[in-house]
Amino acid sequence: MAGFRGGCSVSASAIDIHTHVVPYDFPAYAGTSPGAFWPQMCASPQCNHRSVMIDGKLFRTVSHECWDVEQRLHHMEKTGIGRQVLSPMPELLSYWMPAPDALVLCRHINDVMADMVAQAPERFSALGCVPLQDPELAARELERLMKLGTFRGVEIGTNVDDVVIGDPRFEPFFAAAEELGASIFVHPLRPAGLNRLVGPPGLMQLVAFPSENALAAASLITGGVLERHPRLRIAFSHGAGGFALTLPRLAAGWEQLALQHRRSPWEQARSLFYDTLVYDGPTLAHLISTFGATQLCIGTDHPFLIEDTRPLQRLDELDLDSETRHLLLSGNAMRFLGETSPDLSLHPL
Repeated sequence: MAGFRGGCSVSASAIDIHTHVVPYDFPAYAGTSPGAFWPQMCASPQCNHRSVMIDGKLFRTVSHECWDVEQRLHHMEKTGIGRQVLSPMPELLSYWMPAPDALVLCRHINDVMADMVAQAPERFSALGCVPLQDPELAARELERLMKLGTFRGVEIGTNVDDVVIGDPRFEPFFAAAEELGASIFVHPLRPAGLNRLVGPPGLMQLVAFPSENALAAASLITGGVLERHPRLRIAFSHGAGGFALTLPRLAAGWEQLALQHRRSPWEQARSLFYDTLVYDGPTLAHLISTFGATQLCIGTDHPFLIEDTRPLQRLDELDLDSETRHLLLSGNAMRFLGETSPDLSLHPL
């Protein structure tokens, strides 16, 4: 531990794999599809905030920490994070656009993140975005990003225009990601079941995200993605939602129905990574027990309203041994990012 600042324990090695970027501005739309839902940034009455407009409607008001490196560094000092992994605000993935338009937008967002990394390369890493609605185009753009050297991989949504990521149509993308050694961070996007939500606004992130994550994680197993590409490095945001409760049921049924597989659902699930963004010590302990101490990484959702503002204290509450704490602070994140070679002796049985 490096010491104490701002009332929290500070670790220079702590890596947060779940933080988001929104550019200060976007270029004017130059495409040909009137329904492209091209984003715009507008002034906000809130100090140091700007409003994200999509299709002329307010999507979200965001603070300057979305694009301002100095502000992010100040926040990291307060919360004890040594390095942030940057990824786009998920709605900016824009899978509903024509693929050529989405590619233009992705490249703008990627350029913004590359510039942020260049300002503080020891404190930031980046996961870019690609137009996954065209898997072949996405694979080519991923190859371009990986050649730049700035990016560790990409963020993708749990579904692409309502098609879950385990669907065979995304095979070219996953094959390229495995070949290139690219890290993939999966985040809920326009989740299933929104018509079932009853209550105040804001329930999408609180109630629908967990089930959406569980569906996407399960699809990588049931769709054979992890069997075909065992070297993929994929991390799920929000602790993969309800997947830890779904997995035992899936595994039991897999055996009882005598479904064919080379690796059991347990083994496949324990090859994935998961962030710690579950807001609760006992729930985090359950994730460690289910997926293994080698597969959990810190995630906060900075700088959005539902971020975990005390990620290191969550670990303190679990009374972890020093080796396990090191893995969750940074060791697992470095493996996810491809910065250290996997040590098979660490993987759970």
